[in-house]
Amino acid sequence: MRIKTSVEGIRDQLISWRRDFHRYAESGFREIRTASLVAAYLEKLGYEVSAGKEVMKKEYRMGVPDVKILHSHKEWALQNGANKKWLEKVADGFTGVVGILHTHKPGPVIAYRFDMDALEIQEDLTEEHLPFREGFSSVNDGMMHACGHDGHTSIGLGLATLLQENKESLAGTIKLIFQPAEEGTRGAKSMVEAGIVDDTDYFIATHLGAGVALGEVVTGQTGFLATTKLDVVYRGKAAHAGGNPEKGRNALMVASSAVLGLYGIPRHSAGASRVNVGVLQAGSGRNVIPNQALLKIETRGATSEINEYMEEKAIAVMKGAAAMYQVDVDIEIVGSAKSGTPSPELVEVLAEIAEHSPYVKKVTRFSEKPFGSEDATFFMERVQSKNGQATYMIIGTTLAAGHHHERFDYDEEVLSIAVDVLFRSAMTILSR
Repeated sequence: MRIKTSVEGIRDQLISWRRDFHRYAESGFREIRTASLVAAYLEKLGYEVSAGKEVMKKEYRMGVPDVKILHSHKEWALQNGANKKWLEKVADGFTGVVGILHTHKPGPVIAYRFDMDALEIQEDLTEEHLPFREGFSSVNDGMMHACGHDGHTSIGLGLATLLQENKESLAGTIKLIFQPAEEGTRGAKSMVEAGIVDDTDYFIATHLGAGVALGEVVTGQTGFLATTKLDVVYRGKAAHAGGNPEKGRNALMVASSAVLGLYGIPRHSAGASRVNVGVLQAGSGRNVIPNQALLKIETRGATSEINEYMEEKAIAVMKGAAAMYQVDVDIEIVGSAKSGTPSPELVEVLAEIAEHSPYVKKVTRFSEKPFGSEDATFFMERVQSKNGQATYMIIGTTLAAGHHHERFDYDEEVLSIAVDVLFRSAMTILSR
């Protein structure tokens, strides 16, 4: 009851944070306002705060927006309430933040991951959509929190608050990881390669919704597909389509051939394998041989090994098409995630903890429901490779529309449920 009272005490603040982050939605590597406010609040609480290049390896970031876009958004963030002290540190595509709470008593290291980024989706602006009706729909055209990461960030700050208030009851070290650019699986690897979980004994990532009902908690989500996201640019030679077509090298034709080849890759017998071409852009006019074409594709696999097979075959197809038609090709990996399996012992411990929460009506240990891809798997893999335990939890909630939909919204009661369960996990694991 004491824990529930503590959670109830910050309920309104959780909702306020969520609605603020929702209103000022920022997509991957542009979470400047969000990250600066997170860092400032953690510092105010007394956490040891690191951010930007201190917690991200530059060369492992993927799909980072153009410098001009980042600089423009930095000005937007400053004009819309970013914390000036932390602004420079989290600018230029280095928007990761880590808060560490030292209890100065021997014990394990536990890390919690919260993603912060919005999607590049135009939010619905009609009375049927609660955020619009209540006045907190996104003011950032073309950006929207349509996956619940505004809630994840708020949950992280709520957990930070309760942990600090109960620091004397804890032993060991707590790390709160606020990750950029989960969408497109672009941001986690840079933080993992910076070594921030190399000393971690327990790692927990969470997601709200995902088809799980309000009041239900899944303590071990499986079904992650490993993935690789690729941007491919073919560079041919323009020519007049009527006057001298033989002098051109048709990048559109090359890209089209590549698309057919990609869908012809044999599927893998060991498990699910996927390839998809989401974008093909080329050409400037009906009478011009296209000199450039862009493909945005992805591969996926039930295991990291299957995805590596799909990626290797896809790259061979794309290079082969370029060679056949004598054009140049640039291939860039702009996102990546591993497959992942939760640690059974941690899944069971968290299930027993969740069963004691007055908010939780049902606990599911393992869910094999397909989940797509998540780059939290980089954190999981690193922790497990160093003999730690890791898992991915789902905190259920009622959704107004599906994830990545322009009317996505959720029952804000989930914020209190998540904080309660995560706080109980720290109180239990760090006092064992």
